[in-house]
Amino acid sequence: MKIGILISGGGSNMVALVDAVQSGEIPDSEVAVVISDKPNAEGLEKARARGVETVIFERKGRTREEHDAEIIAELKKRDVELVCLAGYMRLLSPSFIRAFPDRIINIHPSLLPAYPGLDVHERVLAAGEKVSGCTVHFVNEDLDAGPIIVQCEVEIYEGDTVETLSARILEREHATYIAAVKRLATEFTENTEKS
Repeated sequence: MKIGILISGGGSNMVALVDAVQSGEIPDSEVAVVISDKPNAEGLEKARARGVETVIFERKGRTREEHDAEIIAELKKRDVELVCLAGYMRLLSPSFIRAFPDRIINIHPSLLPAYPGLDVHERVLAAGEKVSGCTVHFVNEDLDAGPIIVQCEVEIYEGDTVETLSARILEREHATYIAAVKRLATEFTENTEKS
């Protein structure tokens, strides 16, 4: 299964996925490309250090549709079969989602459907929640609303701050994202062998 990963920043989830693919923990897969919308995203260097090709598509005043069309073309050129969003900070256009139906996944730092969107940890703490976590889900045209693949709960401690909670959830995100992609890779292989 060929995987394309989209990033905008440090790329820690991307690194976890690449390492899991390269070690065989995610079976029968290859990370074909890491794409960033920001030329200075730290994750680009980490991807290159792991031998993964990187491509940058800056937004530069283009519409979301024009920007997405370039990324779609790059992913299709490399026969990407699963698109993983790993800290990619831009909403995808409907045309992007239609180009890869049920083949785009994202990790979100809450237990969806609770707390979609941004500033998740602030909102979770402000609400006095006892538990938060992360969710890997399919991406559809509604924000953080696609079918859930896997979730991981993280306890909230008294005195937690946005920083302490986000750091603890991020640690769990890596294993959770790997588990989700592993499941999809296994299903992909089984379906390919059948056809």
